[in-house]
This record gives sequence, C-alpha cells and structure tokens, in this order.
Amino acid sequence: MSRVRVHNFSISLDGFGAGEGQTMDEPFGHAGRRLMEWAIPTRTFAQMGFPGEGSTGIDEAFASRWNENVGVEIMGRNKFGPQRGPWTDEEWKGWWGDNPPFHTPVVVLTHHVRPPIELDGGNSFHFVDADPVEALEMARGLAGERDIRIGGGVTTVREFLQADLIDELHLVVVPILLGRGERLWDGLEALEERFVIESTTSPSGVSHLTFSRRRFAG
Repeated sequence: MSRVRVHNFSISLDGFGAGEGQTMDEPFGHAGRRLMEWAIPTRTFAQMGFPGEGSTGIDEAFASRWNENVGVEIMGRNKFGPQRGPWTDEEWKGWWGDNPPFHTPVVVLTHHVRPPIELDGGNSFHFVDADPVEALEMARGLAGERDIRIGGGVTTVREFLQADLIDELHLVVVPILLGRGERLWDGLEALEERFVIESTTSPSGVSHLTFSRRRFAG
C-alpha cells in the first residue's frame, strides 16, 4: 500500500511551524522566511524558482526527497492561501502561480468547497470538506500506487498525526524561538512511541528528524 509522508516540515525550537499573522506577503506570519532559510539555498528549492545557490550537502539530501514517488499532496486551506471563511476571490490559484511545483493533484481541506482548479504541469487543486480518513481515501484514489504527501500547514499535519495516519515524518528543527503562532506538538503526547526516530545535524544549524512508523510484531 502507498505510504503517507511529510517532508521538509520546519519547526522552531519551541515547536511552532508557522508564526502569527499570516498575510499575502507573509505566508509564515511573523516568522517570515526564518523557518525556511535552511532550504532556500538548496538545489531542490532553486529548481522551484527560489533565489538560492543550488547547493548540495546534507540539507539538499533531505530536501530532494520531497517528491519521490508522490502521487498526491494533501494540504490545509491556509497553505493554499491566506483567505479565511467563504471564498471572496476564486481567481486566487495559490502562492505558486500557473505552474506549481507539485505536478500532481492536490487535495485542499476546507469547510468551503469550490470547483476544482486545473493548472499547468499536471497540477490540479480539489477542494473538499473532509476529515483526515476521508481525505486520505480520496487521495489514494487519485495517487494510484504512489505515495501521499501531507504538505501542511501545522493543523493538517497535527490532525493526521493524531489520527495515526502518517508513516514517515521529516521535521527540520530550526534554531530560532518564535514564541507564538501555530504549534505542532499540542495534543501529541507520547508520539515517539509510534516511531523510530533518527536525527542528523547540518552545518546550516538545523537538525533533521526522521520519524519512521514502528512495525509491531503480531
């Protein structure tokens, strides 16, 4: 069966995956670009159009795995865009322009369903009001034999962890303190018991944590 994965998900030392006050100009709120500064210089992010140097090394080794054998992404509405409540602008197609980097269908979780959007490069956005189990069932139908990536934001990743639906979780702990925003760890006590956890430090100052689901005998 296809696996459910999270990649390149950055959190601060105090566990926040996004700052407070998301806007059109600041997708991560008051955190700005600080949570993603480790990734922007990598070759993977340079290929997505970020103004990086195309560097290789530990950070690139982790960043580059984000799209391997992925057939669908599931994301929350706040990752798709900064609007809240009923849609006031259905012309908004996400932060990424007419040819997003996913090149797969994307399932967007929202309480305000709207028609799908078809974009260039094999990208499409499907807006559904569904819980994690229902969303995953839909995603598997779109992904075929390939894996499903849970793209964020924080609430979406946390809800899939709470539902015990994630097989592999790649977190990047960034050495900053945000103090406020959206915190990943709330309600996830004893999460470590479900996973084998490995840690790799990087010269950039971040730590890459890989959580792989334990396989229990019997």
